[in-house]
Amino acid sequence: MHIKTEAIVLSALRYQEKSLIVKCFTQHFGLKTYFVRNAFSAKNKGLNSAYFQPLNQLYIDAVHKNKGALEYISELKLAYPYQTISLEFYKNSVSIFIAEVLSHSIKEEQPNNDLFLFLKTALVWFDEHSFSPDFHLWILINLTKYLGFYPDDSDKDSIYFNPNDGSFTMHYTPNCFNEDETALFRKLFDLSVNDKKVVLTNTQRRSLLKLLILYYQTHIVGFKQVKSIEILSELF
Repeated sequence: MHIKTEAIVLSALRYQEKSLIVKCFTQHFGLKTYFVRNAFSAKNKGLNSAYFQPLNQLYIDAVHKNKGALEYISELKLAYPYQTISLEFYKNSVSIFIAEVLSHSIKEEQPNNDLFLFLKTALVWFDEHSFSPDFHLWILINLTKYLGFYPDDSDKDSIYFNPNDGSFTMHYTPNCFNEDETALFRKLFDLSVNDKKVVLTNTQRRSLLKLLILYYQTHIVGFKQVKSIEILSELF
């Protein structure tokens, strides 16, 4: 079946000398994995490896056999050429981290148009604006809305957060965040990339990132260790 869809690149793994295995989140077909032959060949400019950088937004023509095997891309072009993400070190580091989290989070070969449009809009904003050291935290907490485990923050008085059921409580159990962690976690709900309503220190960012990753691990079966988190922890 020949298809056309927009896609966001999540990962690209080199296969043998010249080819790639590329995982994409597509708008119309959900998570798909493609085999790109001769991606590192100078003769194959139309499917060059440069197209498959983390979070690149593409228009793709592909052949889907839907037999559980790798699919094939026949043609592609950039849907949105990034101006800063690939060039600025901090932005590039964040994009690698976000792509890795998405790779561990999106499991289904089912379309999720709301999630796709959220990511598309957020990434364009990230590219067009000055770097925000809180962007990765903002996108992770908002991503949970589309993955189905956004925290219930209706209880404003409770002093503990239970990551198992995603709610705040007055009753402490061993799996709960402590009072300080809970107070810090609440800052995520006021976090904005458009203003500085919430000002975080580097130490707070690192702590929040660890809490968010723990929250993801609690709700996504098989959520793997995020290797690129170490890079972010060293930067801010």
